[in-house]
Amino acid sequence: MEGITLETIVTQLSETMGWEAMGSAVPVRCFTHDPSIKSSLKFLRRTPWAREKVEQLYLQQSKSKR
Repeated sequence: MEGITLETIVTQLSETMGWEAMGSAVPVRCFTHDPSIKSSLKFLRRTPWAREKVEQLYLQQSKSKR
């Protein structure tokens, strides 16, 4: 994940998948209740397990686009 910021990851996922699908894939409150980039970044920076799941989701989405 070198060179890709967490903000870029969350922004791209929210634009391509939507918050609802993100919340289904990674069931965290910052995706399911009043989601925003800012609240998601705050939560993911403090929660390593959730950040890892979001990074894995991003990698899966990137592979499926190819």
